[in-house]
Amino acid sequence: MKKIYIVLGMLSLILSTSCKKYLDQVPTDRLSMEKIFETRESTRQYLASVYTYIPDEYNQRQLQEGEIFKTYGPWTAASDEAEYTWTFVLSHLWNNNTITATEGFIGRRWKSWYTGIHTATKFITYAPSCPELSETTKNQWIAEARALRAIYYFYLVRAYGPVPVIGDVISQDTPLGELQIPRSTSDECFDYIISELRRAVNEGLVEHVSQEGNPSSEGYGRIDRTVARAFIIEAMMFRASPLFNGGNQQYAGLTNPDGTKLFPTLSDADKKARWKAAADEAASFIADYVPRFYDLQREYTNGVLDPYLSYRAATRGAYTKLSSYTELIFYRIGTSSGTMQYDRTPNHKGVNNDYKGGGALGATQEMVDAYFMANGQLPVTGYESDGKTPVINAASGYSETGKISADYKDPVSGRVLAPSNTSRMYYNREPRFYAGITFSGQKWLYDKDGAIYTDMTYSGNAGKLQGVNDFSKTGYVVRKSAPEGPRGTEDRVCILLRLAQVYLNYVEALNESDPSNPDILKYLNLIRERAGIPKYGTGANALPVPAAGQEMAKAIMAERRVELAFENSRFFDVRRWGTAEQNQNKAIYGMNVEADGDNFYKRTKVEDRVFDKRQYFFPIPQSEIDIDKALVQNPGY
Repeated sequence: MKKIYIVLGMLSLILSTSCKKYLDQVPTDRLSMEKIFETRESTRQYLASVYTYIPDEYNQRQLQEGEIFKTYGPWTAASDEAEYTWTFVLSHLWNNNTITATEGFIGRRWKSWYTGIHTATKFITYAPSCPELSETTKNQWIAEARALRAIYYFYLVRAYGPVPVIGDVISQDTPLGELQIPRSTSDECFDYIISELRRAVNEGLVEHVSQEGNPSSEGYGRIDRTVARAFIIEAMMFRASPLFNGGNQQYAGLTNPDGTKLFPTLSDADKKARWKAAADEAASFIADYVPRFYDLQREYTNGVLDPYLSYRAATRGAYTKLSSYTELIFYRIGTSSGTMQYDRTPNHKGVNNDYKGGGALGATQEMVDAYFMANGQLPVTGYESDGKTPVINAASGYSETGKISADYKDPVSGRVLAPSNTSRMYYNREPRFYAGITFSGQKWLYDKDGAIYTDMTYSGNAGKLQGVNDFSKTGYVVRKSAPEGPRGTEDRVCILLRLAQVYLNYVEALNESDPSNPDILKYLNLIRERAGIPKYGTGANALPVPAAGQEMAKAIMAERRVELAFENSRFFDVRRWGTAEQNQNKAIYGMNVEADGDNFYKRTKVEDRVFDKRQYFFPIPQSEIDIDKALVQNPGY
């Protein structure tokens, strides 16, 4: 049998490349790699190529595209946060449970992250030979590639479950028919991810990018110790959660062909120990870096904390203002921000493109209901048996009857949050609601040429009339990260991790391992304080402290849902918690976009969503399984 040169982890590439080409390239490839690493500049450029696989989550509507860079996913509209109007968007495959192992996107993301892993490994292998690098720079750059490789493994495991871990091997001469690489166990995957991140921390990463200058140099956007340590927390959180700690019975019997179990069987004590390890890691991060490098973003108006502006700044990510952000930990520079801004700018018919977009990423009514009221209470605590009629929390002051007679203004700045004649549903809500959701009647963010008010009723300027495709199916548009200036003119980084997520990880892990720890309340309240809503147990208009355990867990989940809304967290949170079968397997609702006037403000079914047990993970690409018989498929595909 002919022997061919095989790149481990990218087996599908073989199908499109002749054996002769691979045979011919062995010596030239090795020669060219040595040439690349002869100079500092070409070595730096190769390291930059390792960074290209960091996700650009601003491009989630174009999953059908064939590029293997930017590694975006379906996360926002494939959760109960949002729905795309456009039928071509592949998030619909998750929402109606028609995703298959042969879907192109499934293979592309597998290929993308393994290509990033392979590229990082080549850098780690060849960079030591570069004669123009100082030992300090060499160690730093190799550590960056090592951390990126671990992060790409984390993204693979998060989406597909346990995957083959191939370590430092770049390639080997192996007969195609004999190449069989089984999946590593979930514990082996997390052991590798965490150990490689720790090694990167200890063997060269600078402590923080601020030590390397400004955006025009080599600082911002690079991996440093703080980023690597934040991802250690992320990995530990997933490892401790029911999806990976043996708590999800869908995967209890999943084994490799040799009988190796891919998921552990743990005692309650072992599960608790994993949560404690995650909590300890988060506590260490906070102690070392807050407020030294990071703090919750806080903006002030006339010397008073302005929660609305604070939250907008924390989630905006303007490239030109990176030095002013205190909360951003990890982000991608170089994004499809124009795509994101088009999706989140309402159509606004009759005006120029500075104010006009597609507005087809519609927030669900369920997400709208999840935001708190200004008094810190939830407006809706559940739904009647029809799945539509809300169970209204009377103490919150929420009402769906009538409209407000006067402008509802921000108590700090006086800015109008809900104009007069707006539905009472949007009155007296928390500041994060007004930063996160565009509702009908709301003033648009950019007003240089005069105020524009978004009208999503059927005949409105952003409505469905005339059969245009650019409207929201839900009667809401995702506002978070939308442009504050003319559409498409703002440079934006794609925020992937910020300090609020570390705080939320910390309190969740503490509640599972040490439920009486006072830090739970401290850090949960820090987020609520910045959000401008009453805290639990302290301060003005304090709310009762949730009971330790399940009640506190519900409070943490509710806070996480709002604080991290539309930041690619919800899709994975409900999976790692094991709750997706309950909260994703049902209809989503919105306003009645087929109606004008008061009839618009009627809860209307948008789509019946289907969630099956198999959907906790992506399928392993069928093209990989066809080659590698040791690569077992996830159940249900």
